[in-house]
Amino acid sequence: MSTETNKPLDDQADSEQQVDATYTEASEAAEAAQEAVSEQSGELDKLRQQADEHYQRFLRTQADFDNFRRRTRQEKEEFAKYASLKLIEQLLPVVDNFERALVAGKDNNDYDALLKGVDMIFRQFEQVLAGEGLQAMESVGQPFNPEFHQAIMQVDSDEHEEGIVVEEVQKGYMLKDKVLRPAMVKVSS
Repeated sequence: MSTETNKPLDDQADSEQQVDATYTEASEAAEAAQEAVSEQSGELDKLRQQADEHYQRFLRTQADFDNFRRRTRQEKEEFAKYASLKLIEQLLPVVDNFERALVAGKDNNDYDALLKGVDMIFRQFEQVLAGEGLQAMESVGQPFNPEFHQAIMQVDSDEHEEGIVVEEVQKGYMLKDKVLRPAMVKVSS
């Protein structure tokens, strides 16, 4: 055979070697790509797992917050319902003393003793209210102040200069540092 007939065989062998080399390279590239996809898939699964854990934590936190809000609302309602409990407990002895005074007043006709007992009960009642921060305002002789006084009348007065409270018609009260009820007063003109 001639060299020309060997040439196609050589070309064919070279082509087969090139195809084998290309196939090997493609196969190696496919394996590398498969490994990369596998790594990314593993990383993606890991990230999905973390996302699920975070979502579950979020749901638990949301439920905890809802429970906290409900519990706080219930505590506020209960506090408002029983806020006067302490004051009522302090007033019960006063009520007991009033009942005793009424019974004693019906049994005997000693009105001086009854008056003295009622006066003592009144002082006890004032002490309970003062303990809670209630205090009566002193208005007579003070300059008129619309924040503390409600003028119901102006009167002519030679003893006081203009704008001075000369008479208190109804006491005013302060609860701690807030005006609970302004005093009804007569003011000099």
